[in-house]
Amino acid sequence: MQVSGKIKSKKIVILGTGGTIAGTAAQAGDNLGYTAAQVGIGQLVAALPALASSRFELLSEQVAQVDSKDMDFGVWRALAQRVAHWLAQDQVQGIVITHGTDTLEETAFFLQAVLDPAKPVVLTCAMRPATALAPDGPQNMLDAVAVASHAGARGVVAVCAGVIHGAFDVQKVHTYRLDAFSSRDAGPLGYVEEDRLCLLRNWPSAHAGYGPLAIKNIAIEAQDQSWPRVEIVMNYAGADGRAVRALAADGVQGLVVAGTGNGTLHHALEVALLEAQAGGVRVVRATRCLEGRVLPKAGDALADSQGLSPVKARVALMLELLSKVAKA
Repeated sequence: MQVSGKIKSKKIVILGTGGTIAGTAAQAGDNLGYTAAQVGIGQLVAALPALASSRFELLSEQVAQVDSKDMDFGVWRALAQRVAHWLAQDQVQGIVITHGTDTLEETAFFLQAVLDPAKPVVLTCAMRPATALAPDGPQNMLDAVAVASHAGARGVVAVCAGVIHGAFDVQKVHTYRLDAFSSRDAGPLGYVEEDRLCLLRNWPSAHAGYGPLAIKNIAIEAQDQSWPRVEIVMNYAGADGRAVRALAADGVQGLVVAGTGNGTLHHALEVALLEAQAGGVRVVRATRCLEGRVLPKAGDALADSQGLSPVKARVALMLELLSKVAKA
């Protein structure tokens, strides 16, 4: 744990998990051939003297040091535990988490679902490594601290390129540009403009059914091997059911299918999914479209994802299965 600045009445806690924001490259002009998760969170904070002018005391803690493409349940569990610990401290105003961009949306959804925080939990990131000629991470961190410091802020949000996204809506939509995230149809929560917030809609709160106590306890404390196995399959031209049948035979507990359009499925794939469902596998139907949601109709044989993207629907299904374990 590192402390930045003189003792002040309220605290902002900055938790590091690695990612490109902590990445380094051999050459300053290389924004592709870098290694993520090399710079410690204390060093990242110390490199931003502007943070010293914050009216809050800054604490930093390294929770993990991973490239977010390698994010796993162990890091999620540790991160949820530390976030819950700090949220319970009366003197903590808010939390900032540095994270890689690849799985940021999944971590944001997970934390919102299991914790439903009444204080702000702000994930931030970078598309360029810390050694870039013009790194974007420092400004993103400053913006994230501004959001975490905002009176009345609550819930899990992501801040990137000056845009504030809610945990349920945020999605990475670009491979390279600095403004790599979108809130899809919902639109952003707001913007950070010179350390001030311009809010467009309400802070996120839990959706019904995502955060009962059983889910919170199991999801935070469960060992990696006890997390239910949920996989994602996709519909496409010529899709068949072989992958679904192989997964079912291998003991998968849940399947999310990224359907085409309004969750439509090739007839052969749909047959296999219905077989798996009849055999006890939970099946949820999402869409591979970046915008819109699956609109259910009467008589649908497969449940829809309630507007969640395939990767978030997978997290939600894992939490649902975990809650059933807790009640058993």
